[in-house]
Amino acid sequence: MPIADLLDRFVAGFNDNSLDEVMTFFAEDAIYRPGDGSEHRGKDAIRAAFLPQFSGAFGKMRFVVDDRVVDEGARKAAIRWVCQHDITQVRPAPRRWLFRMLYGRRCGWYGTDIFHFDDAGRIAGKYTYANYNRPQIRRELGSP
Repeated sequence: MPIADLLDRFVAGFNDNSLDEVMTFFAEDAIYRPGDGSEHRGKDAIRAAFLPQFSGAFGKMRFVVDDRVVDEGARKAAIRWVCQHDITQVRPAPRRWLFRMLYGRRCGWYGTDIFHFDDAGRIAGKYTYANYNRPQIRRELGSP
């Protein structure tokens, strides 16, 4: 399957909030570096790193891909995206009021992912670049 199609399906798994679906795209020994200085090796560690966002800790999330570059020969790709949050669905509920006070009902922020794919078409490396300490969260980016 072409890398562009794999990326579309991978992002759709995030937008469907299906952690099981997302994990099918990773190689067993994959590496995930989320941009906060940590590194997660292997599918179990990557699943654990993704669990908070799939359990609603940041509200309902949706990724809108603004741009992508794919190099089939090198088995690499990059996507630039907006992550949109629906704060009304933050879990647990006690954190919801703080998020809503800071960002409103909906907000979003920009990021970039670099992917390396193995010969079987699985993600061998996912490297995310964004400002995690103070994301540039903006209300107008949260609109559908």
